[in-house]
Amino acid sequence: MERDSVNGKSSLQVEKAEEEAATPIWKIVMVASIAAGVQFGWALQLSLLTPYVQLLGIPHKFASFMWLCGPVSGMIVQPLVGYYSDNCTWRFGRRRPFIASGALLVIFAVFLIGFAADIGHAAGDRLDKTTKPRAVTVFVVGFWILDVANNMLQGPCRALLADLSGGSADKMRASNALFSFFMAVGNILGYAAGSYSHLYKVFPFSKTKACDVYCANLKSCFFISVALLLTVTTMALTFVKEQELKDAADGGEKAQKGKGVPFFGEIFGALKDLPRPMWILLLVTALNWIAWFPFLLYDTDWMAKEVYGGKVGDKLYSRGVHAGALGLMLNSVVLGFMSIGVELLARRLGGVKKLWGGVNFILAICLGMTVLVTKMAEHTRRIDPNGTVLSPTSGVKAGALVVFAVLGIPLAVTFSIPFALASIFSSNAGAGQGLSLGVLNLSIVIPQMFVSFLSGPWDAAFGGGNLPAFVVGAVSAALSGIFAMTLLPSPPRDAKVELSGGGFH
Repeated sequence: MERDSVNGKSSLQVEKAEEEAATPIWKIVMVASIAAGVQFGWALQLSLLTPYVQLLGIPHKFASFMWLCGPVSGMIVQPLVGYYSDNCTWRFGRRRPFIASGALLVIFAVFLIGFAADIGHAAGDRLDKTTKPRAVTVFVVGFWILDVANNMLQGPCRALLADLSGGSADKMRASNALFSFFMAVGNILGYAAGSYSHLYKVFPFSKTKACDVYCANLKSCFFISVALLLTVTTMALTFVKEQELKDAADGGEKAQKGKGVPFFGEIFGALKDLPRPMWILLLVTALNWIAWFPFLLYDTDWMAKEVYGGKVGDKLYSRGVHAGALGLMLNSVVLGFMSIGVELLARRLGGVKKLWGGVNFILAICLGMTVLVTKMAEHTRRIDPNGTVLSPTSGVKAGALVVFAVLGIPLAVTFSIPFALASIFSSNAGAGQGLSLGVLNLSIVIPQMFVSFLSGPWDAAFGGGNLPAFVVGAVSAALSGIFAMTLLPSPPRDAKVELSGGGFH
């Protein structure tokens, strides 16, 4: 294959870049809109599934292990799919076959999760038992498939946006801003659906003997999620075409014959040859996600237990979960506005490293504030004459919702700046879009595995609840901010910064 002596690109890649530079913006909008469908499902996972698994009988200290599937699939599936989508020679295109397969798997998975209680009951689970093992088994299988499918969708979607931008800096910025915007739209829709406690009435068949109101609401949310994802994916794959990648066919076959699974050799080679700034970036990113993941895992559970004082399965707990979903919706509104202004704010504050370091301190303060809000909730807890715990005071609820909303500021930066810096620091590595995302993804999923393993037992060791993991997250966020400001090199002023929104698996 011929190489361009200037930038190391093949002649085919140069020709494709010139052709795709003329891609109309409406096609980029259609592909970016898939992020709304994917993120709707993520929002439901983050807001509703941790309480749901406890309703199926899995104790709080083991609930975090359920989330290991996200990091594991993210570490293996997303970079693997990214690599093969870089080299796919199907006549339908490089990215579209993987996007279509991922969407179909998502639909199958959410039906397994939504109907887990019904399937478990039909298979022999007793309703009077706290733990429902058959329902849990179906749920776990569906949950793992869902995370694998979501990772099959995310990588190729981001890579397709880069392909359609054709090397144009303007289109790249526009596509990334649109991707982040649609992520926020998906979050808002997902959290809004999760916060509405009577959604099951739209789908009255969702409530069954084995599936109570909370379960029926989750099931109904998934019905809407499937409809949204199916609509945006079908439209994008129908109207946005790719050209068959013929030039890589022979090279791809030779690589596979010579190595068996060429991806693993390439990704380990990429890690071996990483420049020092990239290693620092991976360290700062890893600490950042050790801070984020406890809150993302237990945010609605914290709202239901510590703030509202509910217990798993009672009405107060359910109200707390819905209030937490409302907080996440506010978080997403802030995230959407902040995503559009990240690049401008970075210039105003003197660079991306200062912005990233600063918002990490905001993250640390917010995680620390969860302790204060919890203590205020306990101090002002009200009980009626019948001994029933009442909802928290308006001041406590407002304080908790402010924490959720303010966290949208650092979350927008987390979804953009690490990808931009990775693009700059590894620009000479010569890897494809999928492989580059795979390397950065390792610094996200490994911390998630660390938190999934330790947060449940850590919380249990300190008397239960979610605060111990939040405190660890606050310390990690502060360290991430310090290292970002002191160790992370500033990118060259003439570097092309391409902000890329993305999920965390």
